[in-house]
Amino acid sequence: MGRPCDVMTVCLARLIRDGETVFHGVSSHMPMVATLLAKATHAPNAVHLNIPGGVDPHKPRLVSYTSAGDDLLETAEAAFPLQEVFDLSMRGGLDVAFLSGVQFDRLGSVNASVIGDYPRPKVRLPGGAGSAVLIPTAKRAIIWRTKHDRRTFCEKVDFVTARGHVSDIVTPLCAFTMYGGELILKTIHPGVSIEEIAENTAFPIRYLTLEQTPPPTDEELRALDHIDPLHTRNLEFR
Repeated sequence: MGRPCDVMTVCLARLIRDGETVFHGVSSHMPMVATLLAKATHAPNAVHLNIPGGVDPHKPRLVSYTSAGDDLLETAEAAFPLQEVFDLSMRGGLDVAFLSGVQFDRLGSVNASVIGDYPRPKVRLPGGAGSAVLIPTAKRAIIWRTKHDRRTFCEKVDFVTARGHVSDIVTPLCAFTMYGGELILKTIHPGVSIEEIAENTAFPIRYLTLEQTPPPTDEELRALDHIDPLHTRNLEFR
């Protein structure tokens, strides 16, 4: 069946297509591992961009707990600074941006700014940073979030940090995809019921077909353990 972190990482990796240009930022251990996994399996020609500015870093095995370390640049094929990533995205050249947030609604709105009223919030969050640029401009913004509850997947976000090209959201329970302008259920992870997803989602669950997420294969699990022996993909669950 696989641990939730393995199922999520494999699910993210499978969303990457061969030849696509893919970017992840800071605190993005799971997308970093997913990108390396995709390149090691079904998408060897994907182009891996990251926040230190490296292009296709030679990292067959992760030996640190950071997703923004100098080795992503020092071992890279070439340098591509962060400001160029934004420019590439605005010119329509960035295929995938891995991003996250704190609240999401059925329209694919992302809140990473405040909980509560903006002038007097209960919690002030880090803000959108690059999300405000990349979600509207990347061809696909793929969201991951290791918490799935009604406060996270709410009827209406408290503040719209960004909205645009969110294509998929992967959680410990399921994978959503955008269809007809709203998020619908794409697959249910192994061991999870649709009732559990509905109980933990504030907006109505809609789907075209009710399918299970294919569990990680033995090949994918072996590749994961080789690429990520420190299990950095599990950090957000600890």
